[in-house]
Amino acid sequence: MAEPTITLEVWRYHPEQEAAPRFQPYQVPYRPDWVVLDALNYIKDHLDGSVAYRWSCRMGVCGSCGMTINGVPRLSCAAFLKEYYPRPVRVEPLANFPVERDLIVDLTDFLEKLPAVRPWIIRRDAGPPDAEFRQTPEELETYRQFSMCINCLLCYAACPVYALEPRFLGPAALALAARYTLDSRDQGRAERHPVVAGPDGVWDCTLVGECTTVCPKDVDPAGAIQRLKLASALAWLRDVVLPWGRR
Repeated sequence: MAEPTITLEVWRYHPEQEAAPRFQPYQVPYRPDWVVLDALNYIKDHLDGSVAYRWSCRMGVCGSCGMTINGVPRLSCAAFLKEYYPRPVRVEPLANFPVERDLIVDLTDFLEKLPAVRPWIIRRDAGPPDAEFRQTPEELETYRQFSMCINCLLCYAACPVYALEPRFLGPAALALAARYTLDSRDQGRAERHPVVAGPDGVWDCTLVGECTTVCPKDVDPAGAIQRLKLASALAWLRDVVLPWGRR
């Protein structure tokens, strides 16, 4: 009995050599325990070594294998073929990013924006090198879920605001800004505020929520942005309406 197969329609494009992208179909073995990344690796090893894509850990941790799979941004190491079989699986690069080749996109825009929100703990009184700044479980819980972001950028591919306004800082950068601002050990809210609440910051978000829907680590970037909006509004209230309450 012939082994069952499934069709992968892979987006192919080499901008330096081709005028337009195209989809190339490949027949690969269908195995229920295979993910889309396994099928791509089969293509690479047995059918066409020229297909270009990124992957590393294969465990949903590194975030490097993000792609658009049947129209949805997903990690290819977590998308099982059995979710689609016997229908074809269409694999495209993440939307809203320039394509370098095939399924590989250019992440420079995000990498340049991320440092602007200062995604690290800022201390004005760091103390000696061996100083400890302890937290209670409740303090940890205020930011724990935002610390789970793996920078896979599925949220940027799903964000309609980023698609229209590329200057928007975007869901992952703002979720990480919230992660550190909510950390009880951090004292950098004042440094982040001009960027987070600036013209390309949280107020561009229209709360569509697709960033939260597609996140593979159950981070809630939309919720983080709303918390930052509230903090920004309270800061404005203190500074403009109630200046005597400024701290």
